[in-house]
Amino acid sequence: MGLQILLQLTVTGLAWGSVYACIALGFVLIYKATDVFNFAQPELMMFGAYIAFTLITLLKLPFVAAFFSALIVMACIAAVLEMTVVRPMVGEPVLAVIMVTLGLANILRGLTGLFWGYEELQFPTPFPKTPVTLLGAAINQAEIYTICATVVLLVIFFLFFKYSDSGISMRATAEDTTTAFLMGINVKRVFTASWVIASVVATIAGVFLASFTFLEPIMGFTGLRALPAMILGGLDSVHGAIIGGLIIGVAENLAGFYLEDYLGSGMKEITAYIIVLIVMMIRPYGLFGTKEIERV
Repeated sequence: MGLQILLQLTVTGLAWGSVYACIALGFVLIYKATDVFNFAQPELMMFGAYIAFTLITLLKLPFVAAFFSALIVMACIAAVLEMTVVRPMVGEPVLAVIMVTLGLANILRGLTGLFWGYEELQFPTPFPKTPVTLLGAAINQAEIYTICATVVLLVIFFLFFKYSDSGISMRATAEDTTTAFLMGINVKRVFTASWVIASVVATIAGVFLASFTFLEPIMGFTGLRALPAMILGGLDSVHGAIIGGLIIGVAENLAGFYLEDYLGSGMKEITAYIIVLIVMMIRPYGLFGTKEIERV
């Protein structure tokens, strides 16, 4: 019985961790390419999930068609936001750029409440409700599909950054923007592409998260729990974002079940920050982040 509970908690933690990983991946992509920390990333996740919900319920599109249509819509929205709101802030103080992304987050949250209301909505998931039995543990099928989708994303991004011209351009821009510009890389296009890809990944996370939870305008606050995942993996590490998200998801789920009876009901919420605090004391740049050495 104990092994079955542990397995079920681990799989559920991996599913939540997969969502955190996708959101953290978006944070990292934008930060690597533009040096901008996009606090609107969780709201892009939420907005994408609501768009998919609308395409399914109002336009009666099949789930797959609605899913990919939502990705296209969110890619267009992200491109417009980057070109009209974020790009004019290039060269401005970091605090000003952060405030702009925070403003975007609040606007997206407000628009969500305005268009869809503030009550919880059940997402029309295509995944069977019947759980799968694995070694005696009942596993939600939506959670299994979420984990599988994250693995596929990891493979796609590995191939994209290693072999595609666009991926290599993004890596070069992340390493040194000025040199990349002098080498003929269209840096502005790279900036836009990073926002587009981050928005697409966030939408994928939002749809899968809604599939085993529900939709609500404060759904983006769940996405903020991806911040510890990004810090844990490293601010500039793509694979670190994935691994950090999975670690945080499993750790907080296990802590919520095994430790809350002894240490209080808030253990699940603070576990991620305890882990990050410990890791940062040992490796301030994260598990896989780039170590910067300054010589005086």
